[in-house]
Amino acid sequence: MQTVKAAFVAAITVVALVVSLLPGSAEESSRVALTVSLDGAIGPASASYVKDALVKAAERRAEVVILRLNTPGGLTTSMREIISDVLASPVPVIGYVGPSGAHAASAGTYILYATHIAAMAPGTNIGAATPVQIGGPIPGLPGGTPDKDGKDKKDGDRQAEPKDAMTAKVTNDAVAYIRSLAELRGHNVDWAEKAVREAATLSANGALEAHVIDLIARDPAELLAKVDGRVVEVAGGKTQRLATKDAVVETIDPGWTSRFLAVITDPNVAFVLLMVGIYGLIFEFMSPGAVAPGVVGTICLLVGLYALNLLPINYAGLALMLVGIALLTFEAFNPTVVIGLGGVIAFVLGAVMLFRVEAPGYRLSWPLIAIVVAMFIGLVLIVLGSLRRARRGPVRVGAQAMRGLSAQVLDWSENEGHVFAHGERWQARGAETFKPGDMVEVANIVDLTLMVRRAPAPTGEGGKS
Repeated sequence: MQTVKAAFVAAITVVALVVSLLPGSAEESSRVALTVSLDGAIGPASASYVKDALVKAAERRAEVVILRLNTPGGLTTSMREIISDVLASPVPVIGYVGPSGAHAASAGTYILYATHIAAMAPGTNIGAATPVQIGGPIPGLPGGTPDKDGKDKKDGDRQAEPKDAMTAKVTNDAVAYIRSLAELRGHNVDWAEKAVREAATLSANGALEAHVIDLIARDPAELLAKVDGRVVEVAGGKTQRLATKDAVVETIDPGWTSRFLAVITDPNVAFVLLMVGIYGLIFEFMSPGAVAPGVVGTICLLVGLYALNLLPINYAGLALMLVGIALLTFEAFNPTVVIGLGGVIAFVLGAVMLFRVEAPGYRLSWPLIAIVVAMFIGLVLIVLGSLRRARRGPVRVGAQAMRGLSAQVLDWSENEGHVFAHGERWQARGAETFKPGDMVEVANIVDLTLMVRRAPAPTGEGGKS
């Protein structure tokens, strides 16, 4: 009986193993849809997050990656990194603007155009892909500068060419880039150009009618059901038929690296780190040996500089900030008022010029600049007050510092002996005779010898001396 039972268990095990090795079963086990969510401004942290997620999806052989977008835009460099990773991904990427109420503006529009399948949730919108960081409204647009007839162009008119050479160069480059993405995915090329030149926007239904997107889905489950069976072309020119109907949806959270980058690449955080680092080094130089200000300041300064290296900064602005700090430091030790005022002006101008872009989420806060300037002015005033008190107070070094100090007689012979004053043993002379233990007062110091006299008797409370 035991032999029959063992044979039966072995047979079931073999059958289960064979079934698990069948092609159909392998496909079922690999039907995983990984979700990557980009909320907020596109930056270095977003690019790192997407790159890691696509690598993980390739390792797990996921069926698709759902790139959910809800962004006002961001940095062009980070946007291009994300698009390059999407185009090189062996796993199909579905761009999905959701949930309802979300939008994919500016950089988000480019990323959506780059995905293998573009989808939106009801109540969402895309567009406004004009590269705003190049310096404001483009001439000829509504709200921009007037055209040659003295009137702004209407919405239906063809946009006039930008008058500024740099604006024209950046705009034309952006147009060529989004047109190439639209041609690659077979989406509406003309509207893509209009989104860049005229900052055009579309709702989900409008985008579907204009063939800007492929479909509308209320949630990821409906999205996977609708894309099931579609054929897409992935990296290397390979075609892949999607089998997503029963795929399991898993969310990929950002790793610690992406979260760290998300914190430090915030311009305001990077600015604060830079200031804390500079303050720490200033306090360390003012109080050598304190150690803690120097260590904290060095770490914050290096992290702040690393963050600035990841962001498009204006080095002239950074140089002005450093000049302003140097002038304020000089003002603290050599009060002139003029130098201090120049330092404040240089620092404010440098802070305003520090970041070269005006992308959403990457603007330096004016209140933060005001707080930092106030702190620098407060530091200068504190140092100036300390110097003023030091100049008005009694001298603490040299012969003048010893006059009037009390001393205790250690030994005495005739008119000379030794006294204990200021924590040290001194040779002393005096016109009177003293005995060990007597308290005397230093009248003068000559060649390292204290000239002492009998200390005045203490005045009694409410009485005479």
